[in-house]
Formats: sequence, C-alpha cells, structure tokens
Amino acid sequence: MSTENKNAPKVTDEVDVALVGAGVMSATLGAMIRELEPSWSQMIFERLDGPAQESSSPWNNAGTGHSALCELNYTPEVNGKIEVAKAIGINEKFQVSRQFWSHQIDHGVLDDPKEWINPVAHLAFAQGDDQVDYLKRRHEALADNILFPGMEWVEDDAKFAERLPVMSEGRDFAAEKVAYSGTDIGTDVNFGALTEQFLTAAEASGTEIRYGHEVKNIKKDGGKWKITVKNVHTGDTSVVKAKFVFVGAGGYALDLLRKAGVPEVSGYAGFPVSGLWLRCTNEELINQHDAKVYGKAKVGAPPMSVPHLDTRVIDGKKGLLFGPYGGWSPKFLKEGSYLDLFKSIRLDNLPSYLGVAAQEFALTKYLITEVAKDFEKRLVDLRDYVPSAKAEDWETVVAGQRVQVIKPARAPRFGSLEFGTALINSTDGSIAGLLGASPGASIAPAAMLELVERCFGDRMIQWGPKLKEMIPSYGTKLGDDEKMFNELWDYTQKTLKLEK
Repeated sequence: MSTENKNAPKVTDEVDVALVGAGVMSATLGAMIRELEPSWSQMIFERLDGPAQESSSPWNNAGTGHSALCELNYTPEVNGKIEVAKAIGINEKFQVSRQFWSHQIDHGVLDDPKEWINPVAHLAFAQGDDQVDYLKRRHEALADNILFPGMEWVEDDAKFAERLPVMSEGRDFAAEKVAYSGTDIGTDVNFGALTEQFLTAAEASGTEIRYGHEVKNIKKDGGKWKITVKNVHTGDTSVVKAKFVFVGAGGYALDLLRKAGVPEVSGYAGFPVSGLWLRCTNEELINQHDAKVYGKAKVGAPPMSVPHLDTRVIDGKKGLLFGPYGGWSPKFLKEGSYLDLFKSIRLDNLPSYLGVAAQEFALTKYLITEVAKDFEKRLVDLRDYVPSAKAEDWETVVAGQRVQVIKPARAPRFGSLEFGTALINSTDGSIAGLLGASPGASIAPAAMLELVERCFGDRMIQWGPKLKEMIPSYGTKLGDDEKMFNELWDYTQKTLKLEK
C-alpha cells in the first residue's frame, strides 16, 4: 500500500542552480556562474515583491563600499599596537569587487555605474587626546601601504574647519582636540541599484525570478535538492529541484540551512541587531558636507553601530545620514517575525547563546541604553559630530535588521559573537549559505569567489582562465604588487567613472 501523500505538491521545475533571496549576494553569484557556465539554468526565489528590499536596500545599509579606509573597528589597538591585518584584508577584497564590477560593465551586464557607485571621501574622525593619539598611529600604520593611496592627516583646526564645515560650526576647538585621517578616493555604493542592474541582466539571459515566493523547506533528494516554495499571495505551494542551492536569505539563511540538514551549521546561532538613522532634511547642510566620516564605537557597541556622518547618493540625489543608533528586535529580517529569535534556539546552539549571554554584558548594556533613547538624546550624540545640529533639520528613519553570527561553542570556550561574514557549505559542495553582516555587500564578489572555490573545486582548473578574466588579480595579493595595483586601479577608476 502506497504511503505517498497525494496532497503533497509536485515537482514543477528542475534547474541547475537555485538562488534563495534576490539581494546583492545572489545577484553576484548568479552573474559569476552565468559567465563560468552559461548553459546552466538558474532560478531565484524572493519572499518580497521586488529585488534588494532587505539588507541590500540603500536605506538599510551604510553603502560605504567598505575598504577599511576609515572604519576604525577594522584596526583595533591590541597591547598598544595598531593591528592593520583585517583592514588590509578587507581592502584587498574590495579591490576584487571593483574589478568584477568593471568586468561586468565591459561585458554589458551592468549599465551606467553612476546609478550605483560614486566617489566620496572616506575620513576617520577623532576627538579628545586619546582618540587623536590612536588615530595618528593608525594613520602612520597605513599611510605607506599602496592599498591606501592619498591618506591625509589633519589636526590643524583651520584645515579641519575648511574641509568639514558642518562638523566645525559651533565647535569649541579650544575645549577639545580633534583630527581626521583619510582619503578622497573612497566610494558610496547603492547596493540596491547595483542588484537591480544585475537581476535585469539575469532575466534577459533566461534566469527566472519568482518574487512573492518564500522558500519554506529544502531537503536532499538523491543527488538533488527539493525546494518547497510558497506563493505568499495565493498560498499555493510548489516544489523545484536543483543541483546546487545558494541560500542568500539574510537573517533567514541560518534557519534554511538547518532545515536542509547541513551538518556544518550545527551549533551556529544568530543575534539580531537593528538600528535607526537620523536623516538630514536641510538641503544646505547636505550640500555643505561631502564625506563619510567614521568615529570610534562606544564601549560594547557592535561594529555595525560605529557612528558616522555619512554622505549618500541614492537614485541620483545626495543625502546625509547620521548613525546608526543601536536597537534590538527579535526579528531576523526587517520584514520578519517577532518569533524569529525564539524559533532559532535549538539544543545544539543553546550553549552558544548562553556563552554569549554570559560574556557580552557590555553589548547588552549598550543595546538597553540605545533602545531607551528618544529623539532628543539621539540629537545629543549627533552634536558630537554636528555641534550646531537643530532638531528641525533631522528626522528619524528605520535602518535595516542584521543578524550577527554566533560561532559554535567548542570546548573549552563558549560561543563567540562574530562581526564578519561567514560562508557555510556542505561537504559535497551542493549547498551553501552566507551568514553575518559587515563588511557584507561590499565584498560580495570576493565572498562568492570563495564559494565557487569551495563548492566547485573540481571545475577550478577549467574555470581558472575565465576567473582571471573577470578578476585580473585572482591569485595575487595586490598589496604585494604595486605595478598591478596601479594598473588595475586606473582601469577600475575609469570604468566605474570614479575619476573626478
């Protein structure tokens, strides 16, 4: 007697590659695979009704184009020494992004880069003797590195005021020492617009994108994966089979990898962090400020909450944001459920959660303080950067939702809260997912290149020449090859239209 469930949804389609989530990660991987294997079929599932509406949205991320030019959390001070290894590593990965994007423009995949990338100075800001001392030593540690060209150090009050008038008006320079370090060669990136261009090209190449479709389950079926998908508008359920699955579902990636039975994700947990921006509504102030200015994080603050006064270019319009202010919600996505955190707790990751709860008192205290702030208290923080800030010139907007990775508890240590991006893949390479936050979208091509190496190792010799074409520095550290760096810098500056 058959035990088959006659009401179970039938397999409606089969594809080579299934991508879960229509954000910048899936868009990047899809573009990469289309060049490497143009004959492979692809399908994208997105629970919302359009692309890039969660973490890739320009209003849900800092859009910095993280290259560690000004982000101080990438250069911690350890035992009196400024550690620059992480900053150099992130910068190298952003050079991969620049090359990949330039290649995609040259081959007609991406359109006008002005729609999604623009030159904006990246400056690190210090106030008070201790911070100025730290920033000067950081500057000295990076200024001669070829990956950080044009680094400037300014502690002269008049020069500071000339370069940063919005941050200088009303400031008592005699009361507190200030300085900045940085360069004019930074960028502002609208990852939402970039994703849209990628996905427009994907559809033109035959990729089917199913918006309003939420992946509910992923199960192994022989040599393929059965993906159960629900139409969020009609409630209809369908099943698609795929040879390879990438879970780029932001905060929901962890749950889907669990459902897929990927053993490598055992013990992993997630800690949700949300945030708010103050957005300037005064066009005069917006036009006077032209830089991304990053400061030092408060004690206990997660790196995604490092304060910055941030020039943005979104849909061709210049804007100015300050923040983000830390917040907390149990949701794993901005459009998620208040039950997300509680549903994520399992026996295997409970020690990880308990370990972080025991160790991260400073983070807990910081989040409680931030959540309790009202608009007036947020203005007090803003005035550290914009001393003359007036309430009528700023409004509050909700930032995105991030899930920080909690790595598994492994004896003798507890679980650890990580502030980077973690790639998880099955041993056979047939499924992979991305967890974590910053530097996130900025290093999407480098992250997806690592995924390709891990999951398609048997094809790397065959794909090597094409990868070298897409990313000319592939296999080389640009920090060790000044000639190649200069050549590729000039090429990407021109192709991305970043020359001023």
